[in-house]
Amino acid sequence: MKYAVGAAALAAVTTGPALAGGVERSNQSVSILFEQGTYVELGFSRFDPDVSGSSNSSGLASGDMLPGFNGASLAFKQDLGDNATVALILDEPIGADVSYDSTNNYPLGSPTTTLDGANADVNATGVTALLRYELPSNVSLIGGLRAIRTSGTVSLPGVGAYSLNSSTETDFGYILGIAWEKPEIAARVVLTYSSAIDHSFDTVETAGSSSFSNDLDVTVPESLTLEFQTGVAVDTLIFGSARWVDWTSFDITPDLYTGSVVPGGSLVDYDHDVITYNLGVGRKFNENWSAAILVGYEKHEGTYTGNLGPTDGFRSIGLAATYTTGKVKVTGGIRYVEIGDAKTEFGPTRTRFKGNDGVGVGLRVGYYF
Repeated sequence: MKYAVGAAALAAVTTGPALAGGVERSNQSVSILFEQGTYVELGFSRFDPDVSGSSNSSGLASGDMLPGFNGASLAFKQDLGDNATVALILDEPIGADVSYDSTNNYPLGSPTTTLDGANADVNATGVTALLRYELPSNVSLIGGLRAIRTSGTVSLPGVGAYSLNSSTETDFGYILGIAWEKPEIAARVVLTYSSAIDHSFDTVETAGSSSFSNDLDVTVPESLTLEFQTGVAVDTLIFGSARWVDWTSFDITPDLYTGSVVPGGSLVDYDHDVITYNLGVGRKFNENWSAAILVGYEKHEGTYTGNLGPTDGFRSIGLAATYTTGKVKVTGGIRYVEIGDAKTEFGPTRTRFKGNDGVGVGLRVGYYF
C-alpha cells in the first residue's frame, strides 16, 4: 500500500515563519531525520502581517507596526550505516522586527516627524546537529546540539529618547528525543525536548544624552514538541504537532530602562507559556503531485502583552502542494493567519490591537542524492 509522503504535509506546517509566542520564527521540526537516503533541502518564506491598534481612552492609533519579514533555512541529512542518521539544520529560530509610525501622536511614535517612531530588531541564526539511532521494535533515539547566535537593538525616541544596542552572542543547548514508527501504515510519533539557551549580552543603553554599559541576561526558552503522522487510507495521511514553549522565562529587562526610563517595566516579557497546535491532511494524487491542508491554533490568553509584540494567540489555515520529479521535489504553500486580539498598556495609555491578520508563503526545494 502507498501513502501520501509527508512532503506537502510537512511543508504546510512551515509555510511562512511561525508566530508562536510572537517571536518564534521556526518550529524546529526534526522530520528531516526520516527522509530517505542522502537529502538536502533549501527553504524560503515570507510573512506579511497587518497589526495595528488604537487607544481606548484617547483614540490614538498605532498604525501598522509589524512589518513583513523573510525566513530562510537549509538542511542536510545523511545515513551512517543501517541504524544511524545524522542531520544538520540552519534556520532562524527567533526574531522581531517592530516599527511604529512616526507621523502620529501615539505614545510609541516620535514626538516630532523628524525622528522615526519606536522600533526594535532581534536577529538570530540557529545551527542544529542531530543524530538518530534506530533500536529494535521501530524505536529511535534522537540527540543533538544547537547553537544560536543572537543580537538586538531597540529605539524609543518618544520614551526618554531611549535606545539599546547589544553585542552578538553565540551560546549552546541540547536536544533529546524519542521516535516510534510503523512503516506499513506510514505511522510515526516523535517527541523532542530542546533545552533553554542562556545569552549574556554586553549592552549600551542611552537615555537622552547619557549612555551606560550594562550586562543583560536573556534566556531563549526550552521547548517540548510532539510530531505525529499516520496513513488513514491509500495515499492519504493525517499529521500534526503540539509544541510547548516556556515563554515565561523569556524576559528582556535592561537595567537603565527598568530603573529610570520606565520604572519597573520590561521591554519584553510573557505571563503565560504557549502551546501551539497544528493538524492536517495530506493526499498523494499521482507519482508527481501531492497536496495538504493544515489548520493551526494558539490560545488567546486575554492578558496584557508587550508593546513590542502586541499579539495574543492565533488561528490559521494553510495549503501546500508538492511536485516530485526524479530526485527533485518542490513544495510551495500559503497560510492565512487570524492574529489574536491583544491589549497593551504604556503609562496611562491602554491600547487594543484587534482585527489583525497576515499571510505567509513558503517555497522548499529538496534533492535526493
